[in-house]
Amino acid sequence: MTATPDPGTPPEPSGTDDHARRFREQLWPGPLGWVAVVAFAVVLGIAFVPVDTRLALAAGVLALGAGLAGAVLTTPLVRVAQGTLQAGPARIPVDVLAAPRVLDRTALRTELGPALDARAYACLRSWIGTAVRVEVVDPQDPTPYWIVSTRRPDRLVATLLASGAQPGTRPAPGTTPAGHPEG
Repeated sequence: MTATPDPGTPPEPSGTDDHARRFREQLWPGPLGWVAVVAFAVVLGIAFVPVDTRLALAAGVLALGAGLAGAVLTTPLVRVAQGTLQAGPARIPVDVLAAPRVLDRTALRTELGPALDARAYACLRSWIGTAVRVEVVDPQDPTPYWIVSTRRPDRLVATLLASGAQPGTRPAPGTTPAGHPEG
């Protein structure tokens, strides 16, 4: 005998919601960053033209290769997978995170200026104008919150919430987000 589901009951979660728990973004330089790398290589090559044309070409090609390699190797990865948020080299379990929120350019400037706590972890790229701030609610972690640059902040917040971050949790009055006394 087969049971028919009640029409008012939501369907059982399946493997399809696994996509909602995954996020991956490389914080690549913007177009101006890539143009700057190429422009630097060209200028360096031109500087060597009076010495020797082949040297100029070699210097330009080497500068271009080094600049591109540097840009690629220093580009951080922001990822949420298997219950962990990774931002650059740092990782933290999503279940100790709370209150993820989108920061637009103005809010990000405030968070990085007068509102910044020196203990916060920041994975930022200046060419990306949006970010996500997420509180750390682990009482043993001295880091009060993370600020992570992303071009898709709404998607990162949704992924964090779907992966187990606590929505809207605020620290108790008189304590930091990590539960430490203020002061």
